[in-house]
Amino acid sequence: MRTFLSYVGLILLGLALMLLGADMVTTLEHQGQITLRSFLDVWAIFDKSAVAAFTAWLGRTLPQWGASAVLLVLGIPAWSIGFIGFFITFFAGHKREEAA
Repeated sequence: MRTFLSYVGLILLGLALMLLGADMVTTLEHQGQITLRSFLDVWAIFDKSAVAAFTAWLGRTLPQWGASAVLLVLGIPAWSIGFIGFFITFFAGHKREEAA
């Protein structure tokens, strides 16, 4: 189980580094204007209609404060997934000492 979690954490770390690199390249393309893509922006690159359908579904399903909370979480920079990957990798590789 630890090995699987370590691989998942490493994959998330690699994905975060790729997303951070893409943000850096986009910043260079825009003459130094800092550009950070959120999870919604990355999702919209692949399918804009799915993002629109998801936000409409959120509006119908959740109360306004719940939909706002979900959209707030999806609005953070996408490279922040690396923090989750770091913690998964750290805790999956951390062995607890057994009491003797």
